Amino acid sequence: MPTPSTPRARDAALFVGGAFVPAENGRTSTVLDKARQEPLGRAGWASPADLDRAAREAAVAGRAWAAADFGVRADVLREAAARLRARAGEFADLLVRETGSIRGKAEYEIAGAVEELHLAAALAGHIRAETLPTRAPGRESVAQRVPLGVVGVITPWNFPLVLAMRVLAPALAVGNAVVLKPSPHTPLSGGLLIADVFAEAGLPAGVLQVVPGGQDTGEALTAHPDIAMVHFTGSSAVGRTIAREAGERLKKVSLELGGNNALIVLDDADLDQAGQIGAWSAFHYQGQTCITAGRHIVQRPVFDAYVADLAARAARITVGDPTRDGVGLGPMISAEQRERARELLAEAVAAGATVVEGGDGDGLFHRPTVVTDVTRDMALWTEEIFAPIAPVLAVDTDAEALAVANDTPYGLVDAVLTSDLARGRRLAAGLGSAMVHVNDSTCLDEPQAPFGGLAASGLGGRSGGESNLHEFTQLRWLTVQSTPVHYPY
Repeated sequence: MPTPSTPRARDAALFVGGAFVPAENGRTSTVLDKARQEPLGRAGWASPADLDRAAREAAVAGRAWAAADFGVRADVLREAAARLRARAGEFADLLVRETGSIRGKAEYEIAGAVEELHLAAALAGHIRAETLPTRAPGRESVAQRVPLGVVGVITPWNFPLVLAMRVLAPALAVGNAVVLKPSPHTPLSGGLLIADVFAEAGLPAGVLQVVPGGQDTGEALTAHPDIAMVHFTGSSAVGRTIAREAGERLKKVSLELGGNNALIVLDDADLDQAGQIGAWSAFHYQGQTCITAGRHIVQRPVFDAYVADLAARAARITVGDPTRDGVGLGPMISAEQRERARELLAEAVAAGATVVEGGDGDGLFHRPTVVTDVTRDMALWTEEIFAPIAPVLAVDTDAEALAVANDTPYGLVDAVLTSDLARGRRLAAGLGSAMVHVNDSTCLDEPQAPFGGLAASGLGGRSGGESNLHEFTQLRWLTVQSTPVHYPY
């Protein structure tokens, strides 16, 4: 199979100043095919000096970009969407190999990224000013939304294309420059090929900089004085560190963090639907999403039937190399992630939990797993698993289901399954998460909807739709006095 990336975007490069260039220290990283553990390409490894150059150049280029006609920005975004669509096959092949996902997930990412670009292009023309009342005769008073300047973006490996585009497309649309640091696991599909698409689309040099690298690169990005805002998607632990560092520098910060999301199955739920939704919510992309259902809370009258159906669905899923037909789940992203899943499961079993289905796997592969006899103090229940493991707990009443669901430091997304929509709405109103879905999966994400979390699941605003106007701009008060003013001095 040919390497699915363009030569200039995989040539051990960074993307700085509108060109693919080597890192200042010459350092590179090997990008692996996650299923085969074979080299897929190489990327540059930015030093703090590279980040400094990228941020300073972005600040300069961003001023002209902010002053450009909104139609110019919209045209670039629409052209980027067209270029991405034209290269969909290349991107899909790369996403499958670089992230270990099946092709359907890769195609979803590409379609979502194209839609993000189109919505952002429309957003460019929606920036408005509000006329304010004023006491002074002859004074015009206006609240304007203006760009922040340079937005620093740190993205994860699980949905590298669409999660990068969800931030950088609207940030560019409203006049910001962007410095993007993709995950070290996915620097090609999450960064360098994105830069290639925008370069083809005519984005001016310096407006988008891509600096793959490690922790020191991320720390330099967070601390840099030319970066006005840091947007981070990733773990709650890293998010707390970024919040502290950004807070000390009085930077705007937006954190989209982890979740330990609850799927509540009430005793009147359609069990065929519940099984489908439960399996998708738990096992989709090896359970490696922030919106995975990590806790299945099931009322006792339907508990056994739900567990049996979920286990049967898990048993039918084929695990293997996602480049092969018929595979439903690919590899975990890394040996560390796979080992953590093993440890959490082993600890739970040692404490009395029962593996109903799955529980094993070879190498980076992990069978979809259903676990019962869990208790609320097990780490398998209290922590974000990020693996295809579904712990299932029985409850009796609606009140108990709510209490168990809300017993978590996270607040990202929950779902309620019931045939009584009024009952579903009542439970939704009592859940302490930022997003709730009745009779659907926890794994929902639409680009026009506000996406984000509460408590340990996030800090800042929301991504999506009109929320992006608030997320990536700041308010400025402008007055224009058309008649003389008189002060006592």
